[in-house]
Amino acid sequence: MAISFEKAFGLHPEAMLVRDRRAQVLAENIANADTPGYKAKDVDFQQALQHARARQSGNIARTHEQHFNISIAARQESQYRNPDQPDTGDGNSVDIHRERNAFMQNSLGYQASMTFLYSRISGLKKPFTVEDITMSAYTFLILPAVV
Repeated sequence: MAISFEKAFGLHPEAMLVRDRRAQVLAENIANADTPGYKAKDVDFQQALQHARARQSGNIARTHEQHFNISIAARQESQYRNPDQPDTGDGNSVDIHRERNAFMQNSLGYQASMTFLYSRISGLKKPFTVEDITMSAYTFLILPAVV
């Protein structure tokens, strides 16, 4: 029986890639909080996740073995965010408190996906491990054959 990693892991690998990209964008926002004229950006996680779902459910069938195997790439472009605060006069739209909160929430989501994938991989590895054999069973199975 073949293991389908797409079925076993679901959307978590794609979600981690989107969260990684979002962490980069949020870090850029935090780094440029004092840069005049800098506009805050963000990645729409829900939209990127919908693209990943569509890509995962939509199979493009190859009609000939020499055709390229293609997949529809999810768009993870960053978009400018509408500012929540009035302009401070320098044209910068970064709200450092909002960016830190968004970064922390994104990190927690990334960690949750990482924990899920770790437990899923551990579950997939269980049938292949021999940690459950006790020493008495080992001596019972091996020693009589040696003597």
